[in-house]
Amino acid sequence: MKSSVLSKLLQGFAAVLVLAASAQASPINLVKNGGFETTSHGTGQIGFNTSVSDWSSPGGYNFVFAPGTADTTGAWTWFNGPNDQALTLWGAHNGGAHALASSANGGNFLAADGAYGIVPIQQAINLVVGETYLLKFEWAAAQQWGFHGDTSEKWTVSIDGNTFETAAYANQNHASSGWMQEAFSFTAKTTGGLLSFLAAGTPEGHPPFSLLDGVSLFSLGQPDNDTVVVPEPAGPLIMLTGLVLLALALRRRPS
Repeated sequence: MKSSVLSKLLQGFAAVLVLAASAQASPINLVKNGGFETTSHGTGQIGFNTSVSDWSSPGGYNFVFAPGTADTTGAWTWFNGPNDQALTLWGAHNGGAHALASSANGGNFLAADGAYGIVPIQQAINLVVGETYLLKFEWAAAQQWGFHGDTSEKWTVSIDGNTFETAAYANQNHASSGWMQEAFSFTAKTTGGLLSFLAAGTPEGHPPFSLLDGVSLFSLGQPDNDTVVVPEPAGPLIMLTGLVLLALALRRRPS
């Protein structure tokens, strides 16, 4: 009887250790609110009538859109008077060529004019010197509703003295692109700095908009080569092995 009770206790403790080992091995996203889900007032112009938690973008023509609003109800801007129409992007619901579908990350997304009021959206990040990091995000191209002509869009990303650029997307008149995934890696030279996204687009007056979602930054450790380092929770696994062997031994003992 005592052996059976002890065996069950050991099995429960072993399950806890497995969960702890899994948690220890899980990577941590160093970017806070990378999906732009937490805002002060939902859809709107950042720094004018809404804000995005953990991100700063003072004085820029940057917006956050809730799902389904970019080509329908739109976002109120500093130009809007009581009888004006909110800013929207060309999409399937207002005569555009393509639907502004949700990104793989889902939920809210950021939209920045790449030719007017160009101010980066940025966040302070803590880094460890010598560690390699992987930066990932999703982005798309769009055009402001009510304007005409082909446009081009891209993002310039800066962190820790490194600058990365997406390829420029050639966007057709009244259209938007599908969501595209990007990934860049770098080795930290300092203990931190600003992660910055700056929209760039042409031509001015045809408002080109760059969209952004699903931003993440993960540490890959300090590799000697290109192999990704994944920490192994060796201590808990050794303890787990010992407990399993102990439980087997107790079962074999006569009661």
